[in-house]
Amino acid sequence: FVGRVAAALSYSGTVSACVLDHDVPTEEPKTFHFLAKFYPENAEEELVQEITQHLFFLQVKKQILDEKIFCPPEASVLLASYAVQAKYGDYDPNVHKRGFLAQEELLPKRVINLYQMTPEMWEERITAWYAEHRGRARDEAEMEYLKIAQDLEMYGVNYFAIRNKKGTELLLGVDALGLHIYDPDNRLTPKISFPWNEIRNISYSDKEFTIKPLDKKIDVFKFNSSKLRVNKLILQLCIGNHDLFMRRRKADSLEVQQMKAQAREEKARKQMERQCLAREKQMREEAERTRDELERRLMQLKEEATMANEALMRSEETADLLAEKAQITEEEAKLLAQKAAEAEQEMQRIKATAIRTEEEKRLMEQKVLEAEMLALKMAEESERRAKEADQLKQDLQEARESERRAKQKLLEITSKSSYTSMNSSTTALPTDLPSYNLISESLSFDFKDTDMKRLSMEIEKEKVEYMERSKHLQEQLNELKTEIEALKLKERETALDILHNENSSRGNSKHNTIKKPQAQGRRPICI
Repeated sequence: FVGRVAAALSYSGTVSACVLDHDVPTEEPKTFHFLAKFYPENAEEELVQEITQHLFFLQVKKQILDEKIFCPPEASVLLASYAVQAKYGDYDPNVHKRGFLAQEELLPKRVINLYQMTPEMWEERITAWYAEHRGRARDEAEMEYLKIAQDLEMYGVNYFAIRNKKGTELLLGVDALGLHIYDPDNRLTPKISFPWNEIRNISYSDKEFTIKPLDKKIDVFKFNSSKLRVNKLILQLCIGNHDLFMRRRKADSLEVQQMKAQAREEKARKQMERQCLAREKQMREEAERTRDELERRLMQLKEEATMANEALMRSEETADLLAEKAQITEEEAKLLAQKAAEAEQEMQRIKATAIRTEEEKRLMEQKVLEAEMLALKMAEESERRAKEADQLKQDLQEARESERRAKQKLLEITSKSSYTSMNSSTTALPTDLPSYNLISESLSFDFKDTDMKRLSMEIEKEKVEYMERSKHLQEQLNELKTEIEALKLKERETALDILHNENSSRGNSKHNTIKKPQAQGRRPICI
């Protein structure tokens, strides 16, 4: 349906007529946003053409970032990782370095303000999941984004302010599954829901809107809107969503079947192209690795050859040094032999002179004895002189002591005369001094049996695959939620955050709340 809208907008006359039907400001320039009016129930089944899928992905992404669709923090990080995969392709640590997401708007401001986390910390967590999406093409990443977004409580819901018969203010929500009545303060969990297959008739008269259930035992629900134009818009949305709801549960028309066949062929062709590109990329990477390995081996061999040449040069230098050392050693040996001969001659000469020096030896011994006697006499004289010096030191000490006592006595005599005057001038000082203490005080169907069996088998197979992916995805979401929970700022939680946490703890979701009225039985509606 989005593709058809895009095709229709290519006709400028139609666009001009549509614009002129509305009251728009006359200022220049004018900016128009052409958006999908009806949301698909299952994006993977209903968005056939790739351009349709891409335009719808951009619309849903903007609504989440503008907080028109509530998204919990952990799901916001996962959706951001798929948006990065769709824009940048596969993660490459050599290209996508730290800070490459600094200028990207990937998370709602509510989520950023809810946690004490820096932009670098958010980028690190988004990049960790972004790296796991390797191999996904842009359309695959965008579809994974939409498959997660379509399970959010506020996805595809148009809200209108209404009043019931008692005058109570309520919200009417219209989406692909049916009509929902909300409390104005809780847009996540409806008070009651009317699936399209359980509604018999919808009508309005002036500002009063009437919903008649299929079961006649259930009371008719009536409410009032603020303007007649709002009732017209509500009726248009109801008719369009109900028509699409019933079409989805019937066999596809020939036109839709042809579109889906073409889309499958296109998808298969692109898949083959991607596989060929992947094989070529792998072969190129292997060739580059082989080239790098050969270059590394060549460098290694060059280094080994250089080392071998250096070793050879060192060996030659060592051989030259050894030859020179051998020559020096030989010369030293000759010199030692010559010195040995000279030493032998000197020994013979000493032996000859030893006899002549015997007499001289005796004379020297006598002189030594005389010197010893002289030294003894000098020692005795030195001892006597030392004793005399000690006696003189003692006498000097006694004289100094006598002089000190005389000075002390003289001081006592002179101090007595001034004692009286000194006492009269003495005053007492205060004993108590003041002290100060400073104390500091200090974040319904016509298929054949064979078609039904084949369709059932395909649905069952897709359901098993979807459950496995959902289980892995839920584990990842729970892990991220636990990791960032400690950094949450409780005082910044919005009312939708609190309601979402309560719904999660009670196990409520977008789908099981619609089933509640059916499980509770047919009872009158009291809102």
